Amino acid sequence: MDFNMKKLASDAGIFFTRAVQFTEEKFGQAEKTELDAHFENLLARADSTKNWTERILRQTEVLLQPNPSARVEEFLYEKLDRKVPSRVTNGELLAQYMAEAASELGPTTPYGKTLIKVSEAEKRLGAAERDFIHTASLSFLTPLRNFLEGDWKTISKERRLLQNRRLDLDACKARLKKAKAAEAKATLWNDEVDKAEQELRVAQTEFDRQAEVTRLLLEGISSTHVNHLRCLHEFVKSQTTYYAQCYRHMLDLQKQLGSSQGAIFPGTFVGTSEPASPPLSSTSPTTTAATMSVAPTVPGLAPPGEAALCLEEVPPPASGTRKARVLYDYEAADSSELALLADELITVYSLPGMDPDWLIGERGNKKGKVPVTYLELLS
Repeated sequence: MDFNMKKLASDAGIFFTRAVQFTEEKFGQAEKTELDAHFENLLARADSTKNWTERILRQTEVLLQPNPSARVEEFLYEKLDRKVPSRVTNGELLAQYMAEAASELGPTTPYGKTLIKVSEAEKRLGAAERDFIHTASLSFLTPLRNFLEGDWKTISKERRLLQNRRLDLDACKARLKKAKAAEAKATLWNDEVDKAEQELRVAQTEFDRQAEVTRLLLEGISSTHVNHLRCLHEFVKSQTTYYAQCYRHMLDLQKQLGSSQGAIFPGTFVGTSEPASPPLSSTSPTTTAATMSVAPTVPGLAPPGEAALCLEEVPPPASGTRKARVLYDYEAADSSELALLADELITVYSLPGMDPDWLIGERGNKKGKVPVTYLELLS
């Protein structure tokens, strides 16, 4: 009991001494041991890393889960070390509503069929979003949290110890200074000065040792940056995969809807307000909407599902031709298609019974089918 009381009294005395030293420093009444410029730069770099890691982490969480209530719930589950329950994505919920609407309004009607097709696409989008969130959380968010909850807490602890060692060192310097001043006035024995010098040497040794430990931890921030860089690459990779999946799903849906639209509204071709994006390696410029009238029925043109078109024997319509600029290179899949080169100008037109995603293109004496998404129709 006596030992514990003495220890508590000693700790209280040390705390009081440090508080006095810190207060006097703030008011400019005591000298302060300054760290070297390199050490100060390490401290500033570490603080900057911590602050930006927190901000990037929070905003990434908002990106992956915009619902604040859901974020709080997931945070509590993680703190309780419990598995976060599976959550239906917005896309999957929309798919469910569309499927139920189609069932009630008539799955065989044009509107019902379209609702079913869109619901299936939204469901696939929701599944892709779920995979992206899971992958991004593991490969990006988790390492950032581990740094803030692990390495940074260790650094903060050692920095507090260094601050205490510095306050102790400066307090010893102040006591030695007072002891020497008293000795000069012959009011103290020499052993008081010797004691103050001994305390100063011990405090200096402890400060130097703690400064070295803290410096090594701060220099480890460079390794943290390398690890975060690797995680950032993984995040971009998962995001690229997600958007590529979305692109493929929506392109398939667009083709399905285009085909059904041609069957529902025969006699017109309606282009999209913006063409579908090209392959991911290309940069897609902005394109304009286009509406083109279908030419009159051309003799000798076989209906869909029958014999293949003999394009060389099919004359262009008397009206309805347009000029188009090619957006991206296109390699013809067979002899019925026309190969394209980016930025060239060709003449295009539509024929009855054609897939609305395709047009007939002419360049000189060459003719063939061309995909609408690779063209910018000019007025």
